[in-house]
Amino acid sequence: MGTLTLARHGQASFGAANYDQLSDRGHLQSERLGAYYATQGSPFDVVYHGSLTRHLETWAGIQRHLKATALPVHCRPGLNEFDGNAIVTAYQAAHDLPAVAASDYKAYFRLLRIGLEAWMAAEIEPAGMGTYAKFRTGVLAVMAEIQADHHHKRVLVVTSGGPISTVVGAVLETPDRKTVDINYQIHNTAVTTFNVTPSGLRLSGFNATPHLDPQSDTALFTFA
Repeated sequence: MGTLTLARHGQASFGAANYDQLSDRGHLQSERLGAYYATQGSPFDVVYHGSLTRHLETWAGIQRHLKATALPVHCRPGLNEFDGNAIVTAYQAAHDLPAVAASDYKAYFRLLRIGLEAWMAAEIEPAGMGTYAKFRTGVLAVMAEIQADHHHKRVLVVTSGGPISTVVGAVLETPDRKTVDINYQIHNTAVTTFNVTPSGLRLSGFNATPHLDPQSDTALFTFA
């Protein structure tokens, strides 16, 4: 039996011209996660990540602390996040709603939640994204690859909240609305773990932050 660790990327640059890059805090979160895993010896045999900049930068921060130069590393676009701005824009257009400034954090994420539910229900199809069914299929195809090729290994996957919640939702067979709830709980660089068997994935831990101290690292507990 192998293990699968899904790590969410560090804090990205919400509100900046380019969201898809880690903030200073995101880099620190990633370094902290790598330093934690360095205390575990050689905890992984294989690494997967998406092709987004925030995935690559998060893996770089982890890798700096690991003896990981010889690890096989696989980049899979199926691990990329959905486009939240496209979802919000499509939902606004479908319901003739005024634009919400990205600086209005609470209003934006309330609208994104509603838009995600509409996307999952096939009520909207955001530009350049396709359906949620297509997104889900892409994520689960990578999980099937890992299950088939690495079910006896320790696999690290650096990805985003959307793919992580999709995997958890598929394993637990949760309704789409609950999958959105799962997504909104995932901290930056939190890890969700599974046991990997030839017959499927078995959830063993969710949204853990063993590399962050809840007393002294309160500023490092972020969600975006």
